[in-house]
Amino acid sequence: VSENEGTSGFPQIVTAEKYVIKHRLGGVISQSLAATEQTFPSGRALRALRGAYIEAAMPSHNITVLGASGDFGASGQESNESLLYTHPVTSWPASDPLVTAVGGLNVQLDSQGRRTAPDRVWNDGNTGGGGGKSIFFSRPSFQNGVASVVGGRRGVPDISMSASCDNPVDTYQSFPGSPAGWYDVCGTSEATPLFAGIIALADQVVGHPIGPINGYLYRLAAQKAAGIVDVVRGNNTVSFFQGSKQHTVHGWAAVPGYDLSSGVGTIDGALFVRELAALVRGHK
Repeated sequence: VSENEGTSGFPQIVTAEKYVIKHRLGGVISQSLAATEQTFPSGRALRALRGAYIEAAMPSHNITVLGASGDFGASGQESNESLLYTHPVTSWPASDPLVTAVGGLNVQLDSQGRRTAPDRVWNDGNTGGGGGKSIFFSRPSFQNGVASVVGGRRGVPDISMSASCDNPVDTYQSFPGSPAGWYDVCGTSEATPLFAGIIALADQVVGHPIGPINGYLYRLAAQKAAGIVDVVRGNNTVSFFQGSKQHTVHGWAAVPGYDLSSGVGTIDGALFVRELAALVRGHK
């Protein structure tokens, strides 16, 4: 069932996720979908769809849930899926405090996997990594250390990974609805499963699913852990033509520390996995 900007699809998605949780089919749920918060009829209607995340966070399940921050920079799609908001908005489920929001970067690598330029916030002009402040969720405790940035609201994203459509990844897909084969994938729908793979590695090191990670993530950032790599270039301001007029939705620039375009930054996977696993073990 297609998710359509908060107007349909989510009840079926929640049912599917609850099935995954109940039957212990995995330790990480990766969601390459995002609906602008304003497309939901109310905060109450949105909160009614949080059941899977609440169950995932229970100690009896301890499943990590990730969500893409969106591909329209500081803007987002309206419910008709053809128009964009002309003011800053944020998308759910990335904005949910029980979800780790994954933003996008432009990561440039050579054939050996070596960087040829510093990482930047993904921004192709009219598309880019989503980020901003939730209108429904207040600042969670794990963001108290970045209150000067988020104020009293939940800030998005938490972390960022490769997403630029100038440097996509090849994925093989064989689900119904399109011919099986290799397809280029980009956007935060790329970044989110990339980070899911990193969390799966941490699960393996610890020996069990580690559950919600936001508390650990911000603690590592505050400690300036080597596995957290700050991103200080780029922004998620976007410009687009709509109704024969050009609109610019001003977002946020990447700066030292936490920001609303890259989160705490990105990761050095080899270091981050071990640092995260060590924190989880110490917490237990």
